[in-house]
Amino acid sequence: MTQAHTNLEPAALSAQRLTLRAGARTLLDAFTHTFHAGEIWCVAGPNGAGKTTLLSALAGLLRPAAGHVELDGVRLSDWPPLPLAQRRALMPQSAPDAFSASVLDIVTLNRFPHLSGWGWEREADRAAARAALDLLGLADFAARDVLSLSGGERQRVALAAVLCQDAPLLLLDEPLSHLDLHHQIDCLDALAAWTREPRRTVMFSCHDLNLARRFATHALLLDGAGGAYAGPVHDVLTPTLTSRAFGYPLILIRDGEHEALIPAPRARHESPAGDDSPAG
Repeated sequence: MTQAHTNLEPAALSAQRLTLRAGARTLLDAFTHTFHAGEIWCVAGPNGAGKTTLLSALAGLLRPAAGHVELDGVRLSDWPPLPLAQRRALMPQSAPDAFSASVLDIVTLNRFPHLSGWGWEREADRAAARAALDLLGLADFAARDVLSLSGGERQRVALAAVLCQDAPLLLLDEPLSHLDLHHQIDCLDALAAWTREPRRTVMFSCHDLNLARRFATHALLLDGAGGAYAGPVHDVLTPTLTSRAFGYPLILIRDGEHEALIPAPRARHESPAGDDSPAG
């Protein structure tokens, strides 16, 4: 399901008959879609559906089983590494820290694609790092040792680092993990503000369908069996499509202008496995 787009901005990212596999399983089968500047995409689906694999392929770090990915009309395989790093940034699920360093230094590392000469950062690079920390409410963390941070604090620093890279395309693999609800909303607010600048696009994987419906403009729902639904978020994250993808019935409840997807209640006689026979 693909919606026509009238955005006059040039396309940021395009998947052309993209096929992804994990062993004998087909995660995505001949998927074609164009992701435009100014859009915020949530990649959703059950565990093992291929969300991380897809983001790695879209970043050019994983070779697809078939098809290809284009960035600004050029195949990823034809992009030199440095211009590619200036154009797109990837935030992995985890970023283990091998050594002690200040939060400011860790975030400044993502300025590497923009360094010149001997590779020393300039004051402008450190200013960009401080601005990214400030956007996420982390200005007071600049001098902290990264090894002293909690998991949620480290996750927010990782997001600040990818913003500091100043690439107009962000690919974020579960950026909200380890975060409490307050910080999840703060981070999504920051990403929404970030995309208001021209030519910027965000794709992030997320397990919270209701946060995705609130903050994303579009959704890509993977069913784990090769199928995918892509389009405006409220057209894709529907009870019918999400129930099909997750293998469990979901319903949409409304309270005035607010909506939420929740699991449908089970019948009182139904066992967790769906077996109606009595236990014993």
